[in-house]
Amino acid sequence: MQKVKLPLTTDPIKDAQRRIDLNGIYTRQNLERLAESVNQVLSDAQVTISFFVDPQKLPVFKGTAQIEIELICQRCGEAYVEQLKTEFLYSPIKSIAIIDELPEIYEPIEVNAFGEIDLLALVEDELILSLPLVPKHLSEHCEVSISEQIFGELPIEEAKKPNPFAVLANLKK
Repeated sequence: MQKVKLPLTTDPIKDAQRRIDLNGIYTRQNLERLAESVNQVLSDAQVTISFFVDPQKLPVFKGTAQIEIELICQRCGEAYVEQLKTEFLYSPIKSIAIIDELPEIYEPIEVNAFGEIDLLALVEDELILSLPLVPKHLSEHCEVSISEQIFGELPIEEAKKPNPFAVLANLKK
């Protein structure tokens, strides 16, 4: 399959009226903000977007984006590969004043003065939002064993340390 580069901007209202379907990529070099948020971007972003008009006559577009990235495990400090996949559903608006009129299932996105949206920035934002809050391997793949991880109560030797404020209790008497 040939890799087709997607447009950087688009007019979502006109595309919805034409029922345009986009299927292509954004190259790793285009995803600068995502690259700053991860250890390394390993693949191009595969993106599919469908523009259409819903039964309420609202222009809408939905899509998916997926990419392979390398993150640093916060448990063991080693790099690991993760596949990010995100889905989105937007309805373009011309003014913030009409946000309340949109159905809740649609995310509003404001068009610029030319009636366009920055499609690359939108896809990149969605990928950044799908990053894990705390990147880590699955437990079976992580080099830190379960016995080294502490959950719940502290070990006995840690719990019996003297209280540094015990001296202040004597001053009260």
